[in-house]
Formats: sequence, structure tokens, C-alpha cells
Amino acid sequence: MVEDNQIKAQVSPFAIRPGEIKTFDGKDGYVSMNQIVHKINIGHITDIHFSILELVNEFEFITSRQLYQMLEIKGIDPKSQDKLNNKLEALVKSKILTRYYFTSDEGKGIYRIYCLEKMGKYLLTSKEMDCKWQPSDNTKPVAMIKKRLAGNQTIIAYLRKVKAFDRYIVKPAITAKVAGKLFKASGGAVKLTKNKKSIDFVFEAVRREDDWQKKLVDKMRLYQDFYANFLTGDSGFTNMPQLILICEDEKHMAESFKEIVKNQVEIPQIKLYFTTDLRQNQETLENTLVEFKLVDGKYRMENVELKLIG
Repeated sequence: MVEDNQIKAQVSPFAIRPGEIKTFDGKDGYVSMNQIVHKINIGHITDIHFSILELVNEFEFITSRQLYQMLEIKGIDPKSQDKLNNKLEALVKSKILTRYYFTSDEGKGIYRIYCLEKMGKYLLTSKEMDCKWQPSDNTKPVAMIKKRLAGNQTIIAYLRKVKAFDRYIVKPAITAKVAGKLFKASGGAVKLTKNKKSIDFVFEAVRREDDWQKKLVDKMRLYQDFYANFLTGDSGFTNMPQLILICEDEKHMAESFKEIVKNQVEIPQIKLYFTTDLRQNQETLENTLVEFKLVDGKYRMENVELKLIG
């Protein structure tokens, strides 16, 4: 597998492209549970297939490369990306998983996205695993899926590259008390612990979807509510978490910050940090965060050096 720092992409694969649509790449037709049980009995579906299934259930949407990295992290050897792809193909053919790719004005996407199918839910619940998947989950729009994929990549980068890594949450639920609304951080959350001190990072993925500026401002208002009324233990956080916006590229960070300032949705209780998809590919994450500082009456983008994430 190509290492992160060997990737030479100039544009994030999880950025929104003009005219982009989600295209079905799964299997039509009917597969019975008896056929699947037979495949399990004769060893065509094994423990590694179930490990794949658990990860897809946890992350909801995930690429084969992200699956490969997560399996390695969990101590499971996929052997190679090709062998993993063969296993994924078998799960798709059995309608345990399904698969999509993105098509845009620029052409066909280079990667596939995997998510659960009905048979996958049946198998997980038969093993008494929590699975809240429902068929409508697979109808989510391109931007929502790409936010998830950008969040996955960030979580995996922290898992692989940060020694102080403690744990992660794929879809942390956060409460805006005054608004009386429960919302989810689209990029996930990680907890870092060193010398018995901990800090939580909450990631909000921002994409250049239709009307993205308004969507960002609306989400920031919910975060304002959460931080303004934070008490120890709220939404499962012992201390006030650090909010980090994952943007598509360097220019998008500045665009996002401009919208936040223009609409007065800053959060005075914390420093707001930014990062991008491609910054997660760096060998170390020590210099991947950015903040905007007011210097001589103008905002300037500066890298934030955090030894904790080195």
C-alpha cells in the first residue's frame, strides 16, 4: 500500500467536484440467508470478513484503503490491497455490503465507497452487535458521504501517527442546550492522553456543497450554543473539547474563516483551529493545524505547533 506521505495528489479525493453524483456499483438480484450461511459453513466467509463488516458498520461509509489501514491498526493482516478488494467483492456479491463511486463533470472517481446492505445487518445482529443501519442510510447525498470520508481519514491519521492517541468516536453526539438540539460532529472526535492529562479534539468536516456557507454558519451556531453553556460531563466530555474544521484545501480554510467572522459565529471560549484533507497525509501531524490571528488589523493564517500531536 502506498504510504500517506508518498501520495502526490494536489486536490483532495474527498473534495466536492462540479456536477458530482453517487453511482451504484453493487449487485442487483436476490441472495438468501441460506446461501450466505452455506458460504460461512464452507469457509468462504471467515472472521476477517466479519471484521470488515464491523468496521463498515462503525464508519457507515468507508473506502477500501481506509478499511486496509483500520484492519492493520486492529492487528489484522489483510495481506495486500488486492486481497482485501477480493474479500470486499465477495461481500458485495453476497449483498452483505454494497458499493458506490462518484461521477462528475471531470469523469469517474478513482475509489469506491462501501456501506452496509440488509444481509450485513442481519449477520451483525445475529452476533448481538449493535447495528442501527437502515436502507435509507445509503441514500445520503454526496457531500454528507464525503464529510464522513474526510473524517475517517483524519481519525485514521491520528490513530497511526500520534503517540498520545487514546480513543476515537466516529459520530459524537453533541447537545446545543438553548436550541434543544442534538447534533453530530461530521468529522468525528479523538481523545489524546499524555502524562495523565487528556484533551479531546472534535472535527467538523466542511465541504463546498451547494449553499455550504449557510450550512457552515448554521452548524457553528449550534457549536456556539454548546460551548457557551458547557459544563463538565456535557456530551461525554470531561473538559471543553478543541474544535477543528477539516476543509477541502488551503483556500477553503480562509473562505470558511471569512464566513465565520462575517456572520459573527466565532466561539470565544476556545481557539478555533483549521486543517485540510491533504495535511493528514504528512508524516507527522505536528504542523497540520492552522489558526487565524489578527495582526495589524488584518487576519493572518499561521501554523499551530502542537507537540502533543507530533
